[in-house]
Amino acid sequence: MFEPRVSADARVAPRHGPTTSLRGLVDPAAARRGFELVRVDPAPDLADLVERHWVVRWDLPPGESFTQVLVPHPVANVVAEAAGYVAHGIPPGLFERTLTGSGAVVGTKLRPGAFRVLLGHADAVRPGVQVPAAAFLGPTAERTGAAALALAVAGRDEEAACGVEPLLRARAERVRDARTARDLDRVARAFAALVAGELGPGAGVADLAAVVGTSARSLQRIFAAYVGVSPKWALQRHRVHLAADLLAADPDQDLAALASAVGYYDQAHLGTDFARATGSTPGAYARRCAASRDALVGAGATAHPG
Repeated sequence: MFEPRVSADARVAPRHGPTTSLRGLVDPAAARRGFELVRVDPAPDLADLVERHWVVRWDLPPGESFTQVLVPHPVANVVAEAAGYVAHGIPPGLFERTLTGSGAVVGTKLRPGAFRVLLGHADAVRPGVQVPAAAFLGPTAERTGAAALALAVAGRDEEAACGVEPLLRARAERVRDARTARDLDRVARAFAALVAGELGPGAGVADLAAVVGTSARSLQRIFAAYVGVSPKWALQRHRVHLAADLLAADPDQDLAALASAVGYYDQAHLGTDFARATGSTPGAYARRCAASRDALVGAGATAHPG
């Protein structure tokens, strides 16, 4: 059931490349049996602040539930669901959501640091913060979120995404300035380097700062002010995302070789970071993904990590 797709309307301006990967779903083969995920590109004039819009839909048999676990990226999501329209900052740990019955959720995944700019307050970088969208998008936000959700339920994903953009655009026009643009460009450059694989195995914060063209201390200050995590955390989280994705694609691979491939000096350090981020050792995660893959193939679907 999980078949991620992207809008055919490729509206992102070329100068704004990816700053987060598509990774993060724990056990993606199992996710394919639980829900459908659709990703929609933002309008070009919002691409400095918005990574992508997304829609999740599910339709489960009576009495059946599905729990999806995410290893979060260091970004905020502005989410419209039945309970309301709310911005969610970086979760302090794993994000878990149990789905039952049928329904949909529509969200906007902001770029790293963008929530700090849009909210205009340091609360944006507080772990686990939740802010009503109306607090920074204005009094019509709840109505707009509800309308977007109705479109998502109807399968009109591009319309749902476009429906929230006028509020984001109006807010962006009020809060953008030269300083925040410069700082967000530096944050975006750092994350884009991670996603593009520009850093070699064992790279550290100084290497990441060199790619950005600043000092390690300056990069740490910018991350603290805008993102809410350190550059070291971002490096570790990217490596865990990559390791989890590779294990989902090939659960039988050698873990020592995997550790080296994603930038660790040894398997032990990968195991420590992986368990801290996912709640599971790499070996246990591989076995879980193998079991889900086998179950998916047995059900007649083609297993892939999405």
